[in-house]
Amino acid sequence: MTRGGPSRSESNAAARRAMDERYRQSFQLEPVTRIADRVADQVRDYIVANDLEPGARLPSERRLAELVGSSRPTVSQALRSLSVTGLIEIRPGAGAFVLRKPTTAVGTGLQMMIELEPDSIGEAVDMRHLLEMAAVERITAKPTLELDSIEEALERLRAAKGSAAEWIAADTNFHVTFIRLAENRFLTSVFESVHDAVVARAYQSWIVANEPPPWLAGKEFAAQIALHEPIVAALRANDGAQLVAALTRHQKALEAHMRLHG
Repeated sequence: MTRGGPSRSESNAAARRAMDERYRQSFQLEPVTRIADRVADQVRDYIVANDLEPGARLPSERRLAELVGSSRPTVSQALRSLSVTGLIEIRPGAGAFVLRKPTTAVGTGLQMMIELEPDSIGEAVDMRHLLEMAAVERITAKPTLELDSIEEALERLRAAKGSAAEWIAADTNFHVTFIRLAENRFLTSVFESVHDAVVARAYQSWIVANEPPPWLAGKEFAAQIALHEPIVAALRANDGAQLVAALTRHQKALEAHMRLHG
């Protein structure tokens, strides 16, 4: 040891120990998330294979764990992941229920691309907006619009304060409901795939932690609602320019969110 401090070999050993500890921690955490992702894929496959319709109840967590050969905590995390994409709904004390059919190979391919190239998430966010813009012309060309579904979707958003799972499911429902107003099943299917991929990436940390984001309270929550209200107002007015402006404001907010959390 040199006077006044550790030797170079001691410093190198300490650095190696710190690196080993960081590696050990990442090795412990990462596989759990990947296993939960695989279990989520298996649950999607189960819904498709059994032709489960919206409203159908999934097997219990214990039974799903047996079916997929995993632990209940991992199944629980996988179900939370599926709930935030709006695929299923978790009802405390009642179980998990199908909300919509899983997207097809389009969604799987997008999620694989983002996993292999994390920086491509920005392109997925941009594509999501392009699909919304494509819907605007078809929607505003209609002489009359049936807006009960989007009004209900907005109310569901307002009621989702404080719960990450409820908010993200409600947000997904809102935007998919908007796209459905264009009455094009292919557009809706592709949008769902892209939106699911973006949501899965943007909210992964909160899914794993099973805790609500800090912005789901107070003024920040009100600001989230304020991004969606002008979309509904523009639909009521059947004003294309107003609708484009509202969707663009939402898009810029989403891009800012992804820079911070994506």
